[in-house]
Amino acid sequence: MPFTALLGAAIHDGTVLQKGKTLLCENNQIVGIKDRKSLPAGCKIEHLDGGYLTPGFVDLQVNGGGGVMFNDDQTLQTLEVISQAHCRLGTYTFLPTLITDTQARSQAAIDAVAMAIEKGVPGIAGIHLEGPHLSIARKGVHEPSLIRSMSDTDLNMIADATQRLPNVMLTVAPESVTIPQTQTLAQAGVIVSLGHTNADYDTCMAYMAAGARNTTHLFNAMSQLGSRNPGLVGATLDSGDVSASLIADAVHVHPASMRAALRAKKGSSKIYLVSDAMAAAGSDLSQFILNGRTVFRRTGTLRLLDGTLAGADIDMPRSIETLVRQVGIDAAQAISMATSIPANMLTLKGGYGLRKAASKENLLYMDREFNLKDLG
Repeated sequence: MPFTALLGAAIHDGTVLQKGKTLLCENNQIVGIKDRKSLPAGCKIEHLDGGYLTPGFVDLQVNGGGGVMFNDDQTLQTLEVISQAHCRLGTYTFLPTLITDTQARSQAAIDAVAMAIEKGVPGIAGIHLEGPHLSIARKGVHEPSLIRSMSDTDLNMIADATQRLPNVMLTVAPESVTIPQTQTLAQAGVIVSLGHTNADYDTCMAYMAAGARNTTHLFNAMSQLGSRNPGLVGATLDSGDVSASLIADAVHVHPASMRAALRAKKGSSKIYLVSDAMAAAGSDLSQFILNGRTVFRRTGTLRLLDGTLAGADIDMPRSIETLVRQVGIDAAQAISMATSIPANMLTLKGGYGLRKAASKENLLYMDREFNLKDLG
């Protein structure tokens, strides 16, 4: 019997959440979202106990997983391990992320991602270079000795990467990158993101006007919203053209701050989730090394010995749960923040969502508690 209909779960099609519908599949392909009364004769019905059917999650900041860090080894083999780890966690589209490092390692990372895409490693949609052109004042866990201003060689390397990769995201600080450089990168197709900066509101707005269209992990490692200086937080919320990633582990950002940002953000559907995942994701590691420093995994956090946060220890289903249970938004918005909103930041071959002719392998099922379940 070629036709199967999944019934009983709300369906997020990659744009909106639909209730009271069925997801019709033929063999291993999605036919579409249908009313039950319009199903073909003889269609097999699979009943689900509530929950949510969604496309695979999209994560634009993945530093590692499966016990390995991209910073440690910029090779095809490392990317395969990271891909496998995040696929098990429901992330089917992601940007491998290189944290501040040398120019040679940045180039090696670009080369490795290009090879992974050529070889068809699942999920890899491009690269995110988070640094090294940041502000030492807001370095976070980034190694300060590697932070530097952007040179012409750096700029050309990153611009050239857009000719080899479908998506290139670059996190920069105005302290280390000029407005003309920002304009050149944006015109080349780079997704320029502001982050790890102490720049004031007016400076951030000027860089947004020059082509920066994203903010990296809102609230963290940036100038804060103050009464007299709104900082990058204020500029992000005040700009309808700029998107922002958010780490929703209730450690990096308090639920009340997340709630306020979601209400205040100008421009609809502009804040999305990232995991900021490290080597610990999808593994039982209790500690790992980053730039020669030990990162400890304790009580749902990743920290250096001095307490500095070093990425996050959360996956997309738990991030969605945090948004629903602690922040108080509805499941439709929370799921969009892990799927369609970040997907809209990218150029994706073949599109995104539970569209007609999409493979059933791109489908996820979460139960009512946002736990991933096997559809069988």
